[in-house]
Amino acid sequence: MAAAKKKVKRKAPAKKSAPKKSKALKKKVPARKPAAKRAAPKKKAPARAAPRPRAAPRPAPAVAPRGPMAGDVRVGVVSHYYGHLAVAAVRLEAALSVGQTIRVLGHTSDFRQRVDSIQIEHEAVSEALPGDEIGLKVVEHARENDVIYRVPG
Repeated sequence: MAAAKKKVKRKAPAKKSAPKKSKALKKKVPARKPAAKRAAPKKKAPARAAPRPRAAPRPAPAVAPRGPMAGDVRVGVVSHYYGHLAVAAVRLEAALSVGQTIRVLGHTSDFRQRVDSIQIEHEAVSEALPGDEIGLKVVEHARENDVIYRVPG
């Protein structure tokens, strides 16, 4: 006799049951936001006063013209500026001595000062000649290619 095969009955997967509804369940009502404040009614702008008559334009203040003044002598050109020392390195084209008044004139520079200190190779001198490269203590920022003029007087 042949071995009888047993049929195995498989169980169906269990079904999930629906959640039970309770009698006390109520829908949540969202909390009300406070009502937005209304803007105050716009006030009418006051009537404009009659325009004032314009004053006559002011004359421009007298400014010294850019460039050398009459009698100024070109002394040299700034070749470098040392900001931490406030010293300009100047290549001289004419003689310069301590006590003379100079004018430094450039694209953004324009100031006058009295020469208090001149140095050549870190040695203080009282006078420098054309062709010398000097260190000149300046009171304001001098830029490369600024021109130095000796002011008469």
